[in-house]
Amino acid sequence: MNYALLENLYLQHTGHKPDCIEPLAGAGSNRQYFRLLGNPTLIGVCGTSVEENHAFLYMSHHFAEKGLPVPRVYAVSEDENCYLQDDLGNTLLFDVIAQGRESGNFGAEERELLKQTIHLLPRFQFEGAQDMDFSICYPQPEFNRRSVLWDLNYFKYCFLKATQVDFQENRLEDDFERLADRLLKQEYSTFMYRDFQSRNVMIKDGQPYFIDFQGGRKGPFYYDVASFLWQAKARYPKELRQELITEYFHTLQNYISIEKENFLAELRQFVLFRTLQVLGAYGFRGYFEQKPHFLQSIPYAIENLRQLLSEGFEEYPYLCEILKNLTELKQFAYERNKQKLTVRVMSFSYRKGIPEDPSGNGGGYVFDCRAVHNPGRYEQYKSLTGLDEPVIRFLEEDGEITTFLQHVDALVDQHVHRYLERGFTHLSICFGCTGGQHRSVYSAQHVAEHLHRKFGIRIELIHREQQIRQLLEPRP
Repeated sequence: MNYALLENLYLQHTGHKPDCIEPLAGAGSNRQYFRLLGNPTLIGVCGTSVEENHAFLYMSHHFAEKGLPVPRVYAVSEDENCYLQDDLGNTLLFDVIAQGRESGNFGAEERELLKQTIHLLPRFQFEGAQDMDFSICYPQPEFNRRSVLWDLNYFKYCFLKATQVDFQENRLEDDFERLADRLLKQEYSTFMYRDFQSRNVMIKDGQPYFIDFQGGRKGPFYYDVASFLWQAKARYPKELRQELITEYFHTLQNYISIEKENFLAELRQFVLFRTLQVLGAYGFRGYFEQKPHFLQSIPYAIENLRQLLSEGFEEYPYLCEILKNLTELKQFAYERNKQKLTVRVMSFSYRKGIPEDPSGNGGGYVFDCRAVHNPGRYEQYKSLTGLDEPVIRFLEEDGEITTFLQHVDALVDQHVHRYLERGFTHLSICFGCTGGQHRSVYSAQHVAEHLHRKFGIRIELIHREQQIRQLLEPRP
């Protein structure tokens, strides 16, 4: 049905049919996206909420008239269920900064794109608000007490109760009321994007374009800064976050005069609120709708919350007590401990002695590979190592090492799992064979890659006799 509607829209707009229509992966919403290939190539969107579609169509036209970088809309069905817009490509800012997100070390190009994006934000918030008809906004025209309490109760019912945290509802509601009072103590005439984060920014020809703004409304500009810089899976290090706050604050001065100390104090309140709102969304999408992407994001949001609570909020004593208990739950300690644990995997030759453990723990495993069929007995393999394809093929086709490593994997998996639960920092796993060249090298390489793939932990891989060192950084 959607294919026919979109094909007809394309025909009306261009005078010819598209070459083909390809479905695109969705995100957290119920909208469906399609790429209509042809001249021109466009993106087709079909949504289930006419009110939400109407809000997007209005805002897209409004922002485009202001010269803001958004996808232009070219054709709309009569019922506004489907429309065609610019094809901005496939590159999300979230994907561009993947190396930084995974390693914690954001490069110059990643930082520059983040700065460009944060510089654009005040333009949307202030210039975009000029002459905007906020009554079109969906589901609320403005950030008000009702929307604040909706989000706080979203957190309470979809996350707190789902994680089985005990709390006294009356005391929690008292702090919710105080938080709502604080967030609403000022009136704002600015546009609040609401879901401003790196997944809603596309990069085309090196420039950021803003998408998925249909949930925006009149509201505080602080909220978007909190939403962007405390996005759970973006994992911005503290120094980069502070740098981007400074960049935003300087641009903000073009529109409003505010002391930085006051700005930071207000921002902190919105970071707390946004974090709770996000956890509510993750709880609903993950626990109730069983969408794994959202469950995977929870530990990162919990880590943001843990850092935020380190300075406390004396205005909300009971809320802070509950949140602190939440952050200490065992199921959320796992991700935090991934950043602590380093597993040192080494191959060695028994002729040169068993390696010492430099961590000082003196524990871990030493596996003897000498019972496995040895490629080193054959002339064609003597100059090779367990990293070379002929040796790998010999060992795997022979099969003895595969059986051996199945048992090793099961043993070290259980050990790593317990270390992550308990917050330990070091584990040593060594593989020895006669020359430290074939069987031990293959085994160490296999286990290092297996553990990194399964647990995403930091692996220090050392092939001692080949003087090869490799560091596999922790990843989500």
